Amino acid sequence: MIQLIELTKRYGPTTAVDGLTFTVRPGRVTGFLGANGSGKSTTLRMLLGLDAPTSGRALIDGRPYATIPRPLHHVGALLDASGVHGGRTALDHLHCLGRANGIGRVRAARVLAEVGLASVANRRVRGFSLGMKQRLGVAAALLGDPTVLLFDEPVNGLDPEGIRWLRDLVRGLAREGRTVLVSSHLMSEMALTADHVVVIGRGRLITEASMAELTERFHRDVLVTTPDRDDLARALRAAGAEVHTEPDGLSVTGLSPGEIGDLARARGHAVHGLTQRSASLEDAYLQLTEHSTEFRATRQESYR
Repeated sequence: MIQLIELTKRYGPTTAVDGLTFTVRPGRVTGFLGANGSGKSTTLRMLLGLDAPTSGRALIDGRPYATIPRPLHHVGALLDASGVHGGRTALDHLHCLGRANGIGRVRAARVLAEVGLASVANRRVRGFSLGMKQRLGVAAALLGDPTVLLFDEPVNGLDPEGIRWLRDLVRGLAREGRTVLVSSHLMSEMALTADHVVVIGRGRLITEASMAELTERFHRDVLVTTPDRDDLARALRAAGAEVHTEPDGLSVTGLSPGEIGDLARARGHAVHGLTQRSASLEDAYLQLTEHSTEFRATRQESYR
């Protein structure tokens, strides 16, 4: 389990992380969401002991990372895929990482195969594409078969097949009971990957919720498909609902799908479909972070 308790990091007058408190539990993928510059990477670096917090605590299984013996067996992390010695082969890179934790070449070769790099195990890393380096970084995170995994923007540089592979991988790791934290600013991918989300802005916690809770919180409307559009619309408005006509039917807010169906049945109106529509994760994220976005573009009337 990962625990952040009033975690704060200041660089001179700038506060990068501000009193951040949340828990990442095993058995699910937790998406760590925020705009660029929101403090995500700084938080992960403090979790891994690479930056010292100004105050507060960052704990993995109840203790700081620096106190964990043979840490690769407990925590795997991908923070920067480019942080690799270009003169080493992929296999040598993993072997060098593993030696301090009692992990041999056999395990290094196995994880290279798991991430699809077995055929280039003896190629020097300087010739790797960004996507290949991302896969090598994932292999390094898996090297010690850890129970806790941290990934910072792991889909950068991956092609569509690689993105799907990574999505399936992290979800599979969570199903095995591991603790998985994935930092990203790509809402569309997190909507397909995460079970739970933590949203931060300007270093502060904005919300922590399951995907189901976010869907419920940002419920939009009910799309009603009916051949009795005008009559049903009048009946719904009389019942206190807000109704708008769309090409596909009626957009109804203020009544649940069940209430709409009961009313239509009582009035003798045919209903062919009731679809509850919720905001996408991107829509929810933009609403949540509306007042915490540091850099916001404005459209100009003319660039001439």
